[in-house]
Amino acid sequence: MGAIDKHVQPFPRPFTMRDLVSHAITFLIGLSLGIIFSLQLKSSFPRPLVVFQAASNLVSSTSPSVPPLSPRNGTSNSSTSISLKEEYQSVMHNMSDQELLLRASSRVPRLQESSGHPKIAFMFLTGGPLPLAPLWEKFFGGHQGFYTIYIHSHPHYNQTVPQTSVFYGRRIPSQPVYWGTATMIDAERRLLASALLDPSNQRFVLLSDSCIPLFNFTTIYDYLITSNLSFLSLYDDPRKVGRGRYNPQMSPMINITNWRKGSQWFEMHREMALHVVSDQTYYSVFKRYCQPPCYNDEHYIPTLVNMFYVELNSNRSITWVDWSRGEPHPRKHGPADINHELLNQMRYGSECIYNGNTTSMCFLFARKFSPSTLKPLLSLLHFHS
Repeated sequence: MGAIDKHVQPFPRPFTMRDLVSHAITFLIGLSLGIIFSLQLKSSFPRPLVVFQAASNLVSSTSPSVPPLSPRNGTSNSSTSISLKEEYQSVMHNMSDQELLLRASSRVPRLQESSGHPKIAFMFLTGGPLPLAPLWEKFFGGHQGFYTIYIHSHPHYNQTVPQTSVFYGRRIPSQPVYWGTATMIDAERRLLASALLDPSNQRFVLLSDSCIPLFNFTTIYDYLITSNLSFLSLYDDPRKVGRGRYNPQMSPMINITNWRKGSQWFEMHREMALHVVSDQTYYSVFKRYCQPPCYNDEHYIPTLVNMFYVELNSNRSITWVDWSRGEPHPRKHGPADINHELLNQMRYGSECIYNGNTTSMCFLFARKFSPSTLKPLLSLLHFHS
């Protein structure tokens, strides 16, 4: 027993009031230091969610606007792709010309109204079929959603095209057109007004049934969409075929100093197109006093642009044509004329200003090409984008 008793530890000292007070003070000091340290950490390091939200707001407010989507990137994105049903929706309607022009002139020139990217309106003015349609089919192929097509043909023309064609359902309500009369500018205004009903259309090209594209779709799209100006040729021609067509009865609305001549085959941006379809005053003057040998299609839009919108215009055409023979009508090309040398001359044989810089790429389209040129053109123009 004694040996065992030697190794038994004695009981600890009794817990006194002084010990209780000492432990309580130590606990309170530690708790206070913990709270202070925790608050300091919160003020120095905000929650990650708040930091992410602030950064997102900063990026969205300072980033530059996204440039227009280019057809170079295709239309496979689900948010921007256009269904064939939407692309080929008919443009027929039962509005009168007056109702159509009124509705179109109320369309504000802002792309924000539309969903998607800006489009180019290709407006074909023809009496009947489009003999070079297979060439245009190749040109438009694979770029649905970046263009719209409008065709003004004779109202009695009733030939149909396959539903698979880009031209299916694209004829607008029309009226007969007679060369050299005001019916020509009526047709042009009808095409512009129809195209303006789609707020996505930002550029408007007038083409004939003998026109061809000189470049692939992507090149032409980028050239027009990024241009600062419209493309209309207008000039003061002192000869009988220029100022000699001016009718003094147009004064004082239109003076001889305002009078201009230009190419019928224009390209314009949305703001200018709205001005043209909204005009009634000067259109009425032309319709009354511009009679052959005064030709409305050569003078109405050039004079209107010269009077009010000259700062919006590049003062050149992007449609190449051969007037070298000095005849009333330009040269019409046949199959024997078609070769790489001619096409390259049309593409790069000139010099002009584009967005403030000198370039040799001045023409995007060309005319006049006979129906018999289709086969050689298809063999030379491949339109790879």
